[in-house]
Amino acid sequence: MEYIDVKGIDKPVSRLILGSGGLSPDKMDHVRSMMESFIKLGGTTVDLAYIYGGGACEKAIGLWMQENGRDRINVWTKGAHHDANGPRVNREAIHEELMISLERLQTDHVDLYALHRDDPSVQVGEIVEALNEHIEAGRMKAIGASNWTHQRLQEANDYAASHGLVGFAFNSPNLSLAKTNEPYWKDCVSADSDTLAWHERSQLPLFSWSSQARGFFSGRFSPDDRSDADMVRVFYNDANWERLKRANQMAKDKGVSAIQLSLAYVLNQPFPTAALIGPANTEELQSCYEASQIKLSRAEIDWLDLTADKVQR
Repeated sequence: MEYIDVKGIDKPVSRLILGSGGLSPDKMDHVRSMMESFIKLGGTTVDLAYIYGGGACEKAIGLWMQENGRDRINVWTKGAHHDANGPRVNREAIHEELMISLERLQTDHVDLYALHRDDPSVQVGEIVEALNEHIEAGRMKAIGASNWTHQRLQEANDYAASHGLVGFAFNSPNLSLAKTNEPYWKDCVSADSDTLAWHERSQLPLFSWSSQARGFFSGRFSPDDRSDADMVRVFYNDANWERLKRANQMAKDKGVSAIQLSLAYVLNQPFPTAALIGPANTEELQSCYEASQIKLSRAEIDWLDLTADKVQR
């Protein structure tokens, strides 16, 4: 396993981050199996959120840490997602949700904390100051953002630098080989070419969600199969079918699968990246690990992403 150093935390972040969608306190045998397999492969970091499963994933990891120790993993949780009444990116909501998350996790701090959404109507300085209060209190070590634009991230980090505060240490948008027609969920952010160029300049780590485009490269989808309305809405376009064609061709040449190659695309960017993965079982986890070992050149990345007509040798 390869790792990324994130300013503020001691244990490096594994370049595969285990998603927690299938983790629940009423399925602790599954939790133990997945966690032990993940750690055996070198995994260090688990992706959680206040809203996931009504708190089930945080409670499951809290129970697991009580059995196995707090220091074996980096705990990453997210908060300040909007609710039925609208945005909740403010000091009060961040504090409320964080304290509930810590109670569920049975710990006094998280290693990584990200804001789950943005509210551009709130001055970025207010948000940075609110997060720094929790850093100073020892409740979180490193902060980041999920579904923020790179312009707001830059504004936040400029504010932090000019006020002697801790800025965002990572970003977590969607990044995948298949490009979205529109957000899968309202107000979600996918990394476009400008975002990727900003990350290359800044070298700020990017933790990608839906890094394998919800299985677009798995072989389950074709232009004629329109049974999954969300996949059609988000990923069906001519450019993505060409990307799938090229991924299948390169995968055959390399002796891997196209879905593995799509994960390798995320992990071979010219800046630090990690991929959130959601394996349903240990076999899928092993496949993701094998994908993380695939090396792609810049020329191969460009060809897969349709920015080059052929792979220059």
